[in-house]
Parts: sequence; structure tokens; C-alpha cells
Amino acid sequence: MKQPVLPVLVLVSALPAAAQTAPAVPDTTQALPEVTVTYRAGSRTPVTFLNLSGQELKARSVGQEPSFLLTQTPAVTAYSDAGSTQGYAYFRLRGIDQTRINSTLDGVPLNEPEDQGAYFSNYPDLFNSLSSVQLQRGVGTSQNGVASFGGSLQLTSVSLLDSAHTTLGGGYGSYNSYRLYGEHASGRRGHGAFYARVSHLHSDGYKIRSANTSSSVYLSGGLFYDKTTWKLSVLAGQQRNQLAWLGVPDSVIRVNRRANANGPENDRFRQALVQLQNQWRLSGRSEISSSIYGSGLQGGYDFDLNAFLGLPSTSELYRYDFRSGWLGAFSAYTLRGQRFTWTSGLHLSTYRRRHLGSEQQAGELYRNTGYKREGSVFSKLEYRLGPLTLFADVQGRTATFRYRGSVPLEPQRWQFINPKAGLSYQLTEHTTLYYSLGRTGREPTRNDLFGGNDDLAADSTGRALMFNSRPEYVTDHEAGVRYVVPRLELSLNAYYLNFRDEIVLNGKLGPNGLALTSNVEQSYRTGLEGTAHWQATPKLQLVYNAAFNYSRIREQTQDFRPILTPAVLLNQEVNYSTGPWLLGVSARYQSRSYLDFANSATIAGYGLLNARVRYARTRWEATLFGNNLTNSRYFNNGYVEPDGTRKYFVQAPTNVYLDVRLHF
Repeated sequence: MKQPVLPVLVLVSALPAAAQTAPAVPDTTQALPEVTVTYRAGSRTPVTFLNLSGQELKARSVGQEPSFLLTQTPAVTAYSDAGSTQGYAYFRLRGIDQTRINSTLDGVPLNEPEDQGAYFSNYPDLFNSLSSVQLQRGVGTSQNGVASFGGSLQLTSVSLLDSAHTTLGGGYGSYNSYRLYGEHASGRRGHGAFYARVSHLHSDGYKIRSANTSSSVYLSGGLFYDKTTWKLSVLAGQQRNQLAWLGVPDSVIRVNRRANANGPENDRFRQALVQLQNQWRLSGRSEISSSIYGSGLQGGYDFDLNAFLGLPSTSELYRYDFRSGWLGAFSAYTLRGQRFTWTSGLHLSTYRRRHLGSEQQAGELYRNTGYKREGSVFSKLEYRLGPLTLFADVQGRTATFRYRGSVPLEPQRWQFINPKAGLSYQLTEHTTLYYSLGRTGREPTRNDLFGGNDDLAADSTGRALMFNSRPEYVTDHEAGVRYVVPRLELSLNAYYLNFRDEIVLNGKLGPNGLALTSNVEQSYRTGLEGTAHWQATPKLQLVYNAAFNYSRIREQTQDFRPILTPAVLLNQEVNYSTGPWLLGVSARYQSRSYLDFANSATIAGYGLLNARVRYARTRWEATLFGNNLTNSRYFNNGYVEPDGTRKYFVQAPTNVYLDVRLHF
């Protein structure tokens, strides 16, 4: 889904939240560890989640967009504009798009406030500077920022207290894709520690004229004392893309699978952020964690109207430029007892974004500014009674959107009370059962409100022409079982999401190419998800996850399936290691999905086979990746034009990549 601001992220530091229940800790003068307490769920928290370690992410990461790394977890689908794994890529969770999935870094919201998408292209190598990722499915626990409507993606930054090291790396693969980077960690020295990573990436893309070139820098330093810890981080990045966000007609794909329906369109974005966080231990039982953050973005993209309409490109070329600023702060108090963990906190942010539209011959056509303010408070409690853990969580959230442009618009205001409750029962030492019930609401995005227009349109009387202004709500039931022993981890869960006024993609594009949405009367999503991780022998590892989805939308007297929501997703992986060698083989199956409300246009199901071979010594390692080894000719996203033309996003055939790393 293309957003007018494209990748707008804010990453910023840490805030504690409902941690796993722990016994009281006596007061001590031992120095605090790094600020890493977040909103993550623990083993007995009654929500559905899966963790990915930073080590695992680094082993698989060769510069691809994070969306593709997340497909290792249940119920996630992903696609890219360019067909390869670099450049703009997007993911959906249980069929729900990115604008409705809360993303945070150490508790700091990443979803851009106006359009609520979290896009990682501005910081292309970010996932290599993480210690872990937790993907919560469903409404989960309270988060800062936009509603965790379909789920929440929680990123935990790299630990400054890791041992000192320096790594240099590079790689090259199909479609002239390459990555160069350097990373250094000082380890703790006295009271201080420092980390830095610099990366540069490029890919020509699978489609014709779909190149991506991007760079990023991540710097972080910390001070560690007996009662307090400080951490300051700076993240900056820029990216340039040749755009390929238009689907290609199936008739053209049959002739040339690498065809690009976009004209000579480019974009360029630069973004930087600063984050400061503090953890202050009040006693052995309580602490306060606080963070302030700021981000600025500048850039824009071209829009070839003729290419969008299927006509030959001319000298007419539109341009959308953006400049935004975002400031926020949050703080939380945590108290731990013998049987409970209680956390309460608040978050405030203010955001503005200027929109400027122009045409290269006519010059400036319009400019307007959107303002978004948000405030939230929460309180959550985990209470343990022997094998039973009770969980309660309530959040109050308010958001206000104001607009300044040629068409007057009254401020849009929304208030939400988001309650959640659940329990888990430790049936045995290794087996935990859980159930949770939560409800959350979400305001529409600017794109929903304006019907895809970047400049607010007016009706015949001069009044603002508004489209989807109603908020949407979901009630989420989650039930599951987790089984963990030293060499085997299993989980199985069932869910039922019941929506009111759900805002869903309708398969159409607006006047400047943005995907359009509609409110629907009634809808639900339900399914089963399972994971298995088995270390069968010291050398052999088996990983499996599956998701089965049954979803329906009811509009007046018609029932149909939501678009881009496959009923079956299967992932299997086998890893075998011996000495310095590792061989991994993974397979993925994705069943068919629909492109329109009529359920007449489909994306066929497909299977993928990938493999990797790694050779590692003490000071260096090399990994060869092979993707789509069966050369499947597939696509996993698309839409239907009003005239019935079906347009698709083709993904790459067989491709390879060689990655080399040197450790010092």
C-alpha cells in the first residue's frame, strides 16, 4: 500500500511496561542494566506472540526489507514494488495492512501519525541493529502510538552492554544488488558504552527501472550508574527509488514479466531522529523509565498521471513533496511485588506535515499542512496466584487532526477507551494455557478521510468532501497453549476478531494512485495458528509454522472474503550444521486470495523453496543464499481497474546472493 509520505518512521527509545511477574528484588548498589524494559509479553502473559532473536535476524539479513524477514512468523504476507527484496516492501498480518499494525522501537511509536504506516526504507539496515523482535498478533498489550488493531511489531534495540567487537561486511547478488557496512561496539568501559553502524545498499530491482539506493547511520551511547541509566541514540538515513508501485496488466506480464507500468518517476527521502531515554531506580521494587524523541523528514516523489491512466508518458509530471516534524515524550512507573507487576504511564506527541503539490511545467499547484496531536494513558497489572496469572490492561487514548489549506475543515477528534483482560494457567512446568479478551478502536488515516486526495477536495457548495471519517473497532478473543522444554517449543492458538465499521481496502486506487478504503458494516476474521521449533539433534533443527484463516465481510445482503487474505500459510525449515558448515532449506506455501469485493479476481496460490549455505570460521564467515529455487512464476499482490483489467505485482524468479563478514 503506497502512502503519500512513503516511509516515515520515528524510532526512539525505551519505556517499561507490563513485564513478566517477578519476585521483589532487594535494594542494591549494583549498577542498573541498560534500559530494555518494554511492552513485550512474557511467557505467562495471555497474548499471542512470537519472538525473533537479533542473532537470527542478522544471520538471514542481506539488506532485504524487514517485511520479508517477518514472513518467518505465522499469518504474515509480504510483497515488494520492485519484485526483488529491496526498495519499497509491505506486509500484512492476518490479512490486515501495515497502517493498522502498531510498530515501536523500545516503546517509541514508528507509525507515521497522519497515515499510520511504518515503512523502513528510510533506515534500510535497521534490523541489523536490533537485539530482538516480538510480533504480537491481535490487540495484545497497550502500546504507544496508533492502535494495535491487527497486531504490534516491537523492536528492541541492540544492547550497548554486548561484548566489544568490530564487523565489516559486504555482499553481492542478482539484479546488481549489493550491501556494504561496518559495525563497532565498544562494550562497557567504566560507566560508558558506545555502538555505531554505517550501511550502504543498492539494487537495480527485478522490474525494469526499479532501482533502490539507500544509506543509513545508527549511533548510540549510554551511561550506567547505580541508580540511573542514560541512553542517547541518533539514526539517520536517505533513500532514492525509481518507482514501480503501479500494478502491471496480466496481458503485459505474459509478454514481459519485468515490465514496469510506472513512467520515469523517482523519489528521494531523508530522515533523521534523536532519542534520549532514562531509567531511574527508586528502590529494589520500583523504577521510572522516560523517553523524549524527535524526528524530521524531507522528500517527495514524482507522479506520472499518464502512466497511471495507461497512456504514453509526456512532459507532464506531477510532484508531491513533504516536510514533517515529530516530537514526543512518554514515561512509565513500574512496581514489582512478590506476586504482581504493575505499570502505569502516559505518552504525548505533536506532529505536523506540510504537503506541496506541483507540476514541472506549471509550478506549484497547492500546499497544505496537517497537524496531529495524540495523548494516551495506560495502567496494566499482572497478578500471580500459584499457577494462575491474571492480566488486566486499560488504555485511554485521544487524537486530534487539524488541517490548514484552501478548503476549511473542522478539527477531527477521536477518543478511545481500550480495555484488555486475560488469564494464563501453568498446567505443568512446561505447559501454559491462556485466554484473553480485548477491544480497541482506531481513527481513520488522512488518506481514508480525504478519499486518496493529497489536497482536500470540496463539493459543489465549497464544503470539505470527506469520505471515511468513522473510526473502526475490533473485539479480539485469543486462546492458546504454549509448551516449552529444552529442545522443543510448541504453540497453538485460535483467534476471533469481530469488527465494527472496519476500514478495509476495496481494491481501487485514488486520483493520485493511493489505495482506497471503505467502511464495511460487519466483518470478522478467525483462524488457527501454530508454531514448532525442535532441536532434534545437536546438528539438526526443524522449524514450522502455519496459519489458517477464515474471514468474511457482510455488506447489506452480500457476504464475501476480504481482499489479500489467503486462507492458508505454511512455512517449514530444516537446518543442518556440522563443523564450520550450515545448510538450511525452507519452503513456503501461500494459498489463493482475492483482489476485489466481488471475489471474482484472484491471486493464485504458490510455493517457494529457498536455501542457504554458510561457512564460518573464527574471524570470518560467508553465506550463499538461493531464493525461489523452483523458479515459481508468481505474484502476491494486485488490484482490479474499474474496466475489469487485472493488475499484479510480479515477484522475482530464482535469484542468489553472497554475503561475507569479517569479525575483529
